[in-house]
Amino acid sequence: MHDIPIIDIAALASPDAAARQQVAAQIGAACRGTGFFLITGHGVPAARVADTFAAAHELFALPAEAKRALAIARHGHNRGYVGLGVEALDEKTAPDLKEAFNLIWTDGATRPPNVWPPLPGWEARVQAYFDAVLAVGQRLHTAFATDLGLPEDFFADKVDRPLATLRLLRYPTLLDGAPPGQAGAGTHTDYGNVTLLATDGVAGLQVRRRDGQWLDAPSVPGAFICNIGDCLMRWTHDVYVSTPHRVVRPPQERYSIAFFLDPNPEALVQAIPSCVPAGQAPRYAPVTAQAYLQQRFDSTYGKT
Repeated sequence: MHDIPIIDIAALASPDAAARQQVAAQIGAACRGTGFFLITGHGVPAARVADTFAAAHELFALPAEAKRALAIARHGHNRGYVGLGVEALDEKTAPDLKEAFNLIWTDGATRPPNVWPPLPGWEARVQAYFDAVLAVGQRLHTAFATDLGLPEDFFADKVDRPLATLRLLRYPTLLDGAPPGQAGAGTHTDYGNVTLLATDGVAGLQVRRRDGQWLDAPSVPGAFICNIGDCLMRWTHDVYVSTPHRVVRPPQERYSIAFFLDPNPEALVQAIPSCVPAGQAPRYAPVTAQAYLQQRFDSTYGKT
């Protein structure tokens, strides 16, 4: 467990600056280590998480034709359904054995509305979860800023209109005829700033340590598994680590709910000066979050 620490983040909402700094230091140490950590004290009610898992079960139980009508390939903009074998997170292996459903952050004006399944009340239930985990992710950014020696609100105007995605995931049990070694999700790193993952307790997620060994991610009731993405690693000049991970084929059907908090599209991702050693030039050119993330999506889904 020392490789993936459990951190109570309740104090991030405290008026006590010293308490907030203490939590930020714990998070910063994890971000420099494996890049993974678990959080408790996040404030999202257990009932809200459980209801969102129930909503995921309802969605994936829809007839195949109803799910195909919701497909990302039909609607675009990273919204909607992804079928089994559509994605290949590791381009060197067989396609992933998972199905997924994506919801994006939208204001209804500058970005298209989400695609919703024909399930009464489903939209309100899942949107409530989206809003709750978004608030947690934004709170984590105050800890990142504090740990990096920046003003606590440094990221506030960079994640208030984020390219955020909520992804419901279903990994079926072992399929007859599937290629040997085919993964539920191939080895990959996440693209954006930080991911908050809720799991149903079924094993499958593995994290690759720096020594190359694979570590089974622990499942702690009520905790979110968090990890740093490539965009924040780039922003911190590789001070924070975006760690490869995968989902091996589970022994039984597995559900998870991933929330990817990526920056505002126009946010300029450039090396934070305090992260660049004296006398060394930044190793990455400045880029907008939109341009960077589009490059990554193109490699996963293919250009359309």
